[in-house]
Amino acid sequence: MWQRFSLYDLRVIGHYLGTLTQLFAALMAVPFITALVFQEWEPAERYLLGIGIALVVGTLLQFLRIEPGRLGRRQALAVTGFAWIVLAFFASVPLFLSGHYATYMDALFDGVSGLTTTGATVALDIDHFSNADNMFRFMMHLVGGLGLIVVALSLGIFGKRSGSSLYTAEGRSEHVVPNVVQTTQLILRITLVIIFIAAVVLTALCISIGMEPVRAVLQSIWLAISAFTTGGFAPMAESVSYYNSIPIEVFLMLLMILGSISFVVHAEVWKGRLQSFFGDIEIRTMLIWLLVMTVVVAASLSASALFSDLPAMIRRGLFMVVSAFSTTGFQNVTTNQLTTVFSSGAFLALALIAAVGGSAGSTAGGVKLHRVGIIFKSIVSTVKEAVSPSSARVVVSYNHLGRRVLSSDAVKEAMTVFVLFVITYSVGALVGIAHGYEASQAIMESVSMTSNGGIITGIVTPGMSPSLEAFYIFQMWAGRLEFVTLLAVLAEIIASLAPRKRRVRQ
Repeated sequence: MWQRFSLYDLRVIGHYLGTLTQLFAALMAVPFITALVFQEWEPAERYLLGIGIALVVGTLLQFLRIEPGRLGRRQALAVTGFAWIVLAFFASVPLFLSGHYATYMDALFDGVSGLTTTGATVALDIDHFSNADNMFRFMMHLVGGLGLIVVALSLGIFGKRSGSSLYTAEGRSEHVVPNVVQTTQLILRITLVIIFIAAVVLTALCISIGMEPVRAVLQSIWLAISAFTTGGFAPMAESVSYYNSIPIEVFLMLLMILGSISFVVHAEVWKGRLQSFFGDIEIRTMLIWLLVMTVVVAASLSASALFSDLPAMIRRGLFMVVSAFSTTGFQNVTTNQLTTVFSSGAFLALALIAAVGGSAGSTAGGVKLHRVGIIFKSIVSTVKEAVSPSSARVVVSYNHLGRRVLSSDAVKEAMTVFVLFVITYSVGALVGIAHGYEASQAIMESVSMTSNGGIITGIVTPGMSPSLEAFYIFQMWAGRLEFVTLLAVLAEIIASLAPRKRRVRQ
């Protein structure tokens, strides 16, 4: 039976959301300082206003402070579920006041897209964004890619008692180390080290193509954040094709692949346990999946004039495959080329790649390779049971941080999330078709929103239909929460709003 949210539950949820709001106010200090450094006074005013609003609201919610205690699972699910939307409203304030958005809904869309690391944007004139606005966009990617709860726990804000419930509610079940706070700190440390090294390399590459040093440093930091968090925002409207540099594209592909690998596997490599990397079910599934789909896309592109020679096919095709697989959304082809030059087979193949996504426990979205591997193992188990004697006991195992035996619970979880993703992909495509768009475009856009992929085909545009935009916002939110958390929260809300049944004493 679903339980109602009590007044105590609402106070607890409000208290924790207030804490996250205050943390988000601290995040907005980064673009505010950036504006001061570059003497961008108008953006500085906007971010100061945003900081003030977030601090006031967060402090008011803090007055709902309750006695210390362990955070319940229901409360943790609600905090995690609402945080992505609540903080997106605060993010939309400085974005909308920038004048780069046609409507407030567009600014909210970009706020949700940034925090969920979808990377699709409806901003106007991106090439003339201030440094502060760009810094804010990529800070949202950094916090959203790591996870709002992970960042809060790594800073020691919630402590160990409540941290475990929140960590699990955000869709993370595996621990690098036994302590939740130490796990989140290691995740943050790995991320910052990789982004720092990547920014240094990208700075050198940007300077080599003639970019001035300060601009090269800023754009390199933003590209490094967006690539590793598999976000997809780019500082220029033409995305990666703006740089027209093969070395930059190759390095970004490496970063996107690293970002789509589970942090747990990163930690094992960090500790020098390379056998865990090559034997992991997700890594093996990733290699097979990428190989098969790359061949499919290459075969589909071979008939196109733009990809008639092998170097062009490798450069354009492989980059788009990696971008779709990691659900990053970078593009080294224009949206017009994507919809006109790409064959329908290659187009739908990219949608299928983005639908599966990267590894569980990574910054990538989609169904996740771990679940695909589990489902494949369950098929193998079913076939083995069919051909084995009735007295035989079939055991199927796999490697994921040690040897594991395939269980019915693991298969049930994988199939449940897989089905929910497929249903949402399908419904989103139908909604796009109902708004008058072609089926292939509607499918790709729906997959990109739900998998937090970001490769768009022209449906997501400034001033788009409010009803379609609202549905895409819901898809980004649902995909980031991987449905289970969201459905649990919605069920609790419905139970709370339903009228109580009165018992009549006879």
